[in-house]
Amino acid sequence: MKIKVFSYSSLDSLIHKMSGLSKLICFLLLTTAIMATYDIRIIIGIMIFSYAMMKISQIRFSQIKMMLIYVGIFLVFNFILTFLFAPKYGVEIYGTEHVLVNVLGNYDITVEQLFYQITKTAKYLSVIPLGIIFILTTNPSEFASSLNKIGVSYRICISLSLTLRYFPDVASDYNTISLAQQARGLDMSKKAKTSERIKNVAAILVPLIMTTMDRIDIISNAMDLRGFGKHNKRTWYAAKPLRKVDYIGILICLLIFLLTLWVRFFINKSIYYNPFI
Repeated sequence: MKIKVFSYSSLDSLIHKMSGLSKLICFLLLTTAIMATYDIRIIIGIMIFSYAMMKISQIRFSQIKMMLIYVGIFLVFNFILTFLFAPKYGVEIYGTEHVLVNVLGNYDITVEQLFYQITKTAKYLSVIPLGIIFILTTNPSEFASSLNKIGVSYRICISLSLTLRYFPDVASDYNTISLAQQARGLDMSKKAKTSERIKNVAAILVPLIMTTMDRIDIISNAMDLRGFGKHNKRTWYAAKPLRKVDYIGILICLLIFLLTLWVRFFINKSIYYNPFI
């Protein structure tokens, strides 16, 4: 079976069997736990748990390859820029300074700064698989119906459902336009200069934006013609009740969240974990 890039695929995995609502709750609990601390021990623990869940979800590397490349580039730039604009921030946080190398003037590479930036990068690497799991294992229609059951307006639910469905369409349109432009002589290969490739990507984005706007207009008109939003309630074709696996998943994520808060407020007594004291 051919699986689309960065889109929901119906597979027989433990994560796919969970309700969209329970996956949303688990996603919010774990991401909040990651944001609530700079304790690398907790962050690495959640990271290992997240990547284990990705393995259980049967997510293929080909589905997320392009996104991981862009994320990798972002993390590298973020790491470099953090050091350039705040080379002593780690020293200010931890209150000690262990210089490894003096690069230039005030730019000293310290153990504290490296520890802070590695922790910060680990936070990103922990959140990313959680978002990937949620998007690639959640049926948009089932997720929308689950949200509507807990009181969220069906207008908002449908909007979220359409957004989730549109991710693979955007990727597909980008590939189609890219191939069409390359057939007309646009060089997107590694042989082209970086500046030229950036310029060529911009040439692809313009028709992609126009295509997207046209599609939004078509969908909006179709929904208006069918009287969308006229009534306060609606029925759903896709609905999945919470089952045992959902409650177990929520319980595990809740325990991780509570453990994070306990370590922050009663062990570290700070958002930061300081191994230098």
